[in-house]
Amino acid sequence: MAESMQGLHRTCRCAEVTTDMIGREITLMGWVQKARNKGGIVFVDLRDRSGIMQLIFENGSIDEEGFEKAGKLRSEFVIAATGVVEKRGGAVNANLSTGEIEMRVKNLRILSESEVPPFPIEENSKTKDEVRLKYRYLDLRRPDLQRNLMLRSQVAMLTREFFRKEGFLEIETPTLCKSTPEGARDYLVPSRVHPGSFYALPQSPQLYKQLLMCSGYDRYIQIARCYRDEDLRADRQPEFTQIDMELSFVDVDDVIDVNERFLAYLFKEVLNVEVPLPIQRITWQEAMDRYGSDKPDLRFGMELHDVSEVVKGTGFAVFKNALDNGGSVRGINAQGQGAMPRKKIDKLVEFAKTYGAKGLAYVAIAQDGSLKSSFAKFMTEEEMDALVAAMDGKPGDLLLFAADKNKVVYDVLGALRLEMAKQMNLLDKNVYRFVWVTEFPLLEWNEDENRYQAMHHPFTMLMDEDLPLLDTDPGKVRAKAYDIVLNGNEIGGGSVRIHQNHIQERMFEELGFTREAAYEQFGFLLDAFKYGVPPHAGLAYGLDRLVMLMSKMDSIRDVIAFPKVKDASCLMTKAPGAVSGQQLEELCLQIKEKE
Repeated sequence: MAESMQGLHRTCRCAEVTTDMIGREITLMGWVQKARNKGGIVFVDLRDRSGIMQLIFENGSIDEEGFEKAGKLRSEFVIAATGVVEKRGGAVNANLSTGEIEMRVKNLRILSESEVPPFPIEENSKTKDEVRLKYRYLDLRRPDLQRNLMLRSQVAMLTREFFRKEGFLEIETPTLCKSTPEGARDYLVPSRVHPGSFYALPQSPQLYKQLLMCSGYDRYIQIARCYRDEDLRADRQPEFTQIDMELSFVDVDDVIDVNERFLAYLFKEVLNVEVPLPIQRITWQEAMDRYGSDKPDLRFGMELHDVSEVVKGTGFAVFKNALDNGGSVRGINAQGQGAMPRKKIDKLVEFAKTYGAKGLAYVAIAQDGSLKSSFAKFMTEEEMDALVAAMDGKPGDLLLFAADKNKVVYDVLGALRLEMAKQMNLLDKNVYRFVWVTEFPLLEWNEDENRYQAMHHPFTMLMDEDLPLLDTDPGKVRAKAYDIVLNGNEIGGGSVRIHQNHIQERMFEELGFTREAAYEQFGFLLDAFKYGVPPHAGLAYGLDRLVMLMSKMDSIRDVIAFPKVKDASCLMTKAPGAVSGQQLEELCLQIKEKE
């Protein structure tokens, strides 16, 4: 029978008890991690979010009724216990911060009993994700998940504190917004008051924060909830949290400066990790040429080599065709992997095909310097030697090549570089390598719609010197855009915004908007720009992804209290679900069966 805690007050949390408190009477409350009944004595590990404290129940120090209750304790019972802190009578537990002490219980109340949980409440659970997420309220009791969420809370509080000192104002923006056509799909919310009309949940507070700059709030910050109706990955959820900011009267260097100091502060305070400043910067083009990715992982080398000039004129048709079609031939050197069995190389070929490659060419260099290659018969000995030299190949190395259009080559080798790094154990989670990627292309070509689209969004400013290219070669225009990348993950991105009306209108024109269509979608912003708008720029971090990397997790699910699964559903609450006919009627909606 559950008891009341009337008259009892918790003195402290379990792991807050120290050796300085020996001899003091305290009251602890929490969950039973495990109970061991040794006959005349009962040992209980009591757990709360701070950690574990060992309790001792012994006849003589607790009355007979209390001792009898102690004998009935099971895992996940919620109890309150009052007693005296003592030095441990048995062996010290070096794995616990409270390993030298225990509490001899004088009074026990069972506040709530528990059925046997569907899985053990323990760190690094091997239970299937589906079961853990169905019983997420139990899963969240695990110490490792509790540490993650406490770290997330600390990050959020430190973020607010840092930006407050930097003169930022925290301002909330609406979560019922107007739907806009660019970017991912919106989540739509039907309006009861305006039948047939819909709000959209914000993909970001982008337009509102730009309007705040027009309104004179020159430094804005918000920890904002955002929503995107898109396919999920390990580091993506349909609803997520951004650390969102915007600044007036600034350019690229100003935004980068305040954010470098923020990252250095955050990593020092939370992880005691020093982030050397300034953080390295590379352009988007350099990132693609060297790493095959616009979010390069700099914890290891294995950079791409462009060998197009070296293989030009050779007899290997795959290389020749790629170059004839305006593509390139590039490779990576997986040092020390020259003895890789053919079966594993074949698996790498299949892996490359999933990124658009038709195949993968390779050269394995034996320890004696002899070459084993998939294409050596199509090239002379001198051509092969020149290729190996261009790749800095040494005995024992494995050289892997992709030949195709540049985009395919980058995608394939960028992914292959990471795959080889995993296989070679080069990805150290204790190392944090930051890099700014700058000067992104302003536009990218959409094959399906046969038009350019904004690589970031339509409000991104182009590099001043590239303005003439908008008329002559739009694909070569660079944006004043910047991403901050950590260990191969984009943790934040932003840009300087367009604040001149004529450039904004020209940008819409390039994206295929008529003047009328632009005003239909963004008229409120364009109108605001008529009344004096300051130059402004911003950046937003993915808080979930940042915390995932700081806590060394592989999935953002492990740093979000109640995440969703791949089909954007919640296994615990069964959301999304059906609604009543009355609700649909009020919203003037009708469900049509999908054929």
